[in-house]
Amino acid sequence: GDARVRGQTGVVSERRGSYPFIDFRLLNNTTLSGEIGTKKKVKRLLSFQRYFHASRLLRGIVPQASLYLLDEDYLGQARHMLSKVGMWDFDIFLFDRLTNGNSLVTLLCHLFNVHGLIHHFQLDMVTLHRFFVMVQEDYHSQNPYHNAVHAADVTQAMHCYLREPKLASFLTPSDVMLGLLAAAAHDVDHPGVNQPFLIKTKHHLASLYQNVSVLENHHWRSTIGMLRESRLLAHLPKEVTQNIEQQLGSLILATDINRQNEFLIRLKSHLDNQDLRLEDAQDRHFMLQIALKCADICNPCRVWDLSKQWSERVCEEFYRQGDLEQKFELEISPLCNQQKDTIPSIQIGFMTYIVEPLFERWAQFTGNTPLSENMLNHLRRNKAKWRSLLHKQHSSSRSNDHSGQVTGSQEQTLNEEETP
Repeated sequence: GDARVRGQTGVVSERRGSYPFIDFRLLNNTTLSGEIGTKKKVKRLLSFQRYFHASRLLRGIVPQASLYLLDEDYLGQARHMLSKVGMWDFDIFLFDRLTNGNSLVTLLCHLFNVHGLIHHFQLDMVTLHRFFVMVQEDYHSQNPYHNAVHAADVTQAMHCYLREPKLASFLTPSDVMLGLLAAAAHDVDHPGVNQPFLIKTKHHLASLYQNVSVLENHHWRSTIGMLRESRLLAHLPKEVTQNIEQQLGSLILATDINRQNEFLIRLKSHLDNQDLRLEDAQDRHFMLQIALKCADICNPCRVWDLSKQWSERVCEEFYRQGDLEQKFELEISPLCNQQKDTIPSIQIGFMTYIVEPLFERWAQFTGNTPLSENMLNHLRRNKAKWRSLLHKQHSSSRSNDHSGQVTGSQEQTLNEEETP
């Protein structure tokens, strides 16, 4: 059949630009917006038909015949995985394969059902499904890291955090829905390059948001656009939907890594003063921001096999940006030079300065629960493995430097051996 009917991995991209590695739909204005819009609508319609089949799985209906690549065996395995969606060793890569590239939609449908959000907010299942499809389709599958699988991974982590006893007992249905939606959409339409790249190339988004949280603002505005287009919340009072939109923005903007210290200082102050009042909506919202920040950078806290894959993917995306900068004769951004910035060194720095401080505070907040202890243990083990790999790289490099060369001490030894 048409490749556009297949799963995310088989979709023929409408977004391909001149360069195979970078999505230039954001980086270049196009005069074909009307045509692209029409194609997108057709694509979404086809996607909906495909995903409606997957949704039967979530309602416990076993299909009579296999559709595309989703056969009985795959559906059974996906269903089994969903029953363990709260486990920290959940393998999102496997789940994405089992759902034919539809991990985000399938996961969201399940979690909205598990948390009782569909019933509580009287959501129309067809409209909800269509909205999830729109979100998943707006991620760029050609990005090694910032794609729909990352969004699904962050959403699954957020689900785990929302179940932490310290938080769970205070959360309202609105809090849970906001947490899951923000996790799912926090990187939507990510171009695969970072904010400094958009600023130095004078991209229109950098101008629009005045060089402040450029990508995060775009992710938020894109999400609001899809929410309104889908009319998912159209049946709710206007003030309720406006509040949801604003809180979604506050959560997504919190993922800006440039604001890391701001949030850490505030969290440390709350924990030191023991003045968090989770009965207060404002304090709950702050902890949702912290939870989303944790979920967004939790890769180093996963089991090694999953963590390593994510590390390689994010570095691949960095290196692609570096190659692009080199092509345009721009200064190569930090961490983006494949010749100098190795994966182990990038990961060790990231873990030390960004991940560890945040997760140690999160563990302090949760009261060192089994999940928090598990995450910190993985983090320490993974850091040790990267250190070991870095040491091997250095040893190998030194060995290569010396191969074929005779050092001064070696030369002296050789001369002594040749002397009668």
